[in-house]
Amino acid sequence: MKRTTKIALGIAAVMIAALLFIGARITGYRGDNGVSADFPDKPITLIVPYAAGGGTDTTARALAKAAEKVLGQPVIVLNRTGGGGSVGLMEGANARTDGYTVTFLPAELTILPHLGLLPITYEKFKPIAQTNFDPSAITVRAEAPWQTVNEFLDFAKAHPGELKMGNAGTGSIWHLAAVTLERETGVKFAHIPFEGAGPAVSALMDGFVDAVPVSPAEVKRYVDEGKLRTLAVNADKRSEALPEVPTLEEQTGIHVNFTGTWRGLAVPKDTPDAISELLAEAFIKGTEDRNFREAMTMNGLGLLVKDGKAFSRQLKESDDLFSRMIPELGLSRN
Repeated sequence: MKRTTKIALGIAAVMIAALLFIGARITGYRGDNGVSADFPDKPITLIVPYAAGGGTDTTARALAKAAEKVLGQPVIVLNRTGGGGSVGLMEGANARTDGYTVTFLPAELTILPHLGLLPITYEKFKPIAQTNFDPSAITVRAEAPWQTVNEFLDFAKAHPGELKMGNAGTGSIWHLAAVTLERETGVKFAHIPFEGAGPAVSALMDGFVDAVPVSPAEVKRYVDEGKLRTLAVNADKRSEALPEVPTLEEQTGIHVNFTGTWRGLAVPKDTPDAISELLAEAFIKGTEDRNFREAMTMNGLGLLVKDGKAFSRQLKESDDLFSRMIPELGLSRN
């Protein structure tokens, strides 16, 4: 009788253990640190708030391939365009806090709120890591009549509002780059917005606009092919991507207080620290991948990696800068 009871109890214990294991797999059992024992156990979505082809998209896709080697799951890049980046940023900020949706943040996150074009701020995100930084490069078609940035600016001064300057969307970092250039040089452009730098560059190639102020990475391929000509890089020093191109200050003596764009990764602000730290470790390790670094160099993208804390400081500094700059430029709609 006792033996039968022991056997029955043993069988019951095994069944309970099995049920608990199955239940944990179904519900995604979480330990004390808030992370599922097998996180991630499905693909991760990386939201890019711009169209394919620009520097943000190019960096995101190269990093996704590198990070998925570490995570053991696919990282799927999802382009969510609209509103100069606001559509994708809103979707990322309001995503579930389970770590399966990461957003690739552009500098526009700290610009759009001050333009009244985005109802959230950077504080809706928990930063994971910064990945890169790129300056503005004033670029025209190869057959354009301007061989130097001085010739370009002289023409713009003589024909106010005639030159069409493409940008990555109203309120985008490259829109501000052009507006700042106007203010510092006394010229006036016709600003033409697109859903990302990639479409803006395509419009330049097709003759719909006369110039773009985007990053070296976004024009390098066409400059190397002889289809476009970069007249100046607005930075303290020449770009490694386009080393033969002088800076704006070298040519004009004018120092424009505009540095460029940064990009980085974040999750919704209420994501558990343990999950964000795991993702940060994977993506930062991805930036060390040889193929990722080769892709960055080949595409002329500037690599600048910072951890979540340092990226948080970058976000605040950028937000403070544009909170002052945008009203000064007369662009605020708040």
